[in-house]
Amino acid sequence: MFIGREKELVLLQQDYIGKAVMVYGKRRVGKTTLIQKALDNCPYQTVYFECLKGTVQENIDSLVDELVRAKILPVALSFSTLQDVFTYLNTLPQKMAVVIDEYPYLKVMNEPTTVDSVFQSIIDNRLGNIELILSGSHIGMMKDLLQEKNALYGRFAVTIKLNELNYLDTAKFYPDKTPYDKVAHYAVFGGSPFVNQALRPTATLRENIVSTILNPVSAVYLYASQLLLSDYSVKINAERIFAVIGNGKKRYSEIEDKLDVKKTGNLAKQMKPLRDLEIISRNYPINKLNDSKKSTFEINDNLLRFYFTFIYKNASALQVLGAEAFYDEYVAPTLTDFISRRFEGICRDYFSLQVRSGKLKGVRNIGSYYYDDPVHRKNGEFDVALELADGYAIYEAKYYAQPMTLDEIHREAQQVANIKELAVKQLGFIAINGFVEQEKPYTYLDGNDIFAGM
Repeated sequence: MFIGREKELVLLQQDYIGKAVMVYGKRRVGKTTLIQKALDNCPYQTVYFECLKGTVQENIDSLVDELVRAKILPVALSFSTLQDVFTYLNTLPQKMAVVIDEYPYLKVMNEPTTVDSVFQSIIDNRLGNIELILSGSHIGMMKDLLQEKNALYGRFAVTIKLNELNYLDTAKFYPDKTPYDKVAHYAVFGGSPFVNQALRPTATLRENIVSTILNPVSAVYLYASQLLLSDYSVKINAERIFAVIGNGKKRYSEIEDKLDVKKTGNLAKQMKPLRDLEIISRNYPINKLNDSKKSTFEINDNLLRFYFTFIYKNASALQVLGAEAFYDEYVAPTLTDFISRRFEGICRDYFSLQVRSGKLKGVRNIGSYYYDDPVHRKNGEFDVALELADGYAIYEAKYYAQPMTLDEIHREAQQVANIKELAVKQLGFIAINGFVEQEKPYTYLDGNDIFAGM
């Protein structure tokens, strides 16, 4: 099933003969599927090669085998350098597209700068009849190719960064569900096409959780517990960091305290590769963009967040109880709270999509808003805030099983009104199951509005 990626597909299907293209994104995000879909209607010969974590010569020999299999080479010829391979291909009369997938693997056991220099030479001098597509899952290493210091800087005709599908595209995997259930599935399973293809569209959330992420032999469980971290030398430390962050927003000092590494500097070193790989992010309230003390860290991947919230510390209980009993004892009691926190992110994404499509004008930034309430001696964040030219639009997001009542609206409105420093130009409410009553001057959105773009 090919869902979303329409813009990326159109971009990748253009003619890049004589040029290089880069496609990158984390594992199981759909890079290979996108590339193969783009090559389905390619008018010239194609070859797909996934690099080995081996020597350059081992990769040359394997690439030659793929060229023979694709009938670009008649027999397995002997080459001693990658430049020689492309020099020979460049003498052939036909045009061709050559995909070098998992490019970072080629750099693991070889001198990275040398590998990049080799491909600089190939791109500059040996692509007369070739379209070269470099792809990779190690986001940090792929992003490094775009830096001015790198030999491949400026060598790509187009660069495509593939993120997870947004909540709107992901809902196409289960189109007949209610908005309430669409939010729940996205909150748990995220936007990976690989993960969502494993779900049964007609199954309940409980049934899909039990059959996948709580099933130790399922591909989804392995994705969350092993595959996502398989390339990281900091795997053990990463797991400890993820377990601390879980479903929440954690300040740096909180993570230090939990891991007992306060003021050693080790935590920053451990978190850097995870941030480079965009597995975790550091987020600032839009009214405190330069205040590191107000920043928080979160796990970006919903499925990974679910795994480390519910399963990681309780893995032995899952083995003893089995999936269904484990769900009832460990997941069900707090699952709605887990989903509610993810719903806030969906609401921010909704406004981002509205701005990108041109339907919403005048928005300068979207995020959360940090507030101090000295009268009531508390502080916190409004989780959905739109920065406008002369103030803010604040939205309260509620993942309720029932419609939101007018009393609840009044309480939330009073909480916003208590923050005297906040210039509220618009106050709104987003209730996934709608409202019992509505009154002016507030703005109201429900689940049908959030998923109206499907």
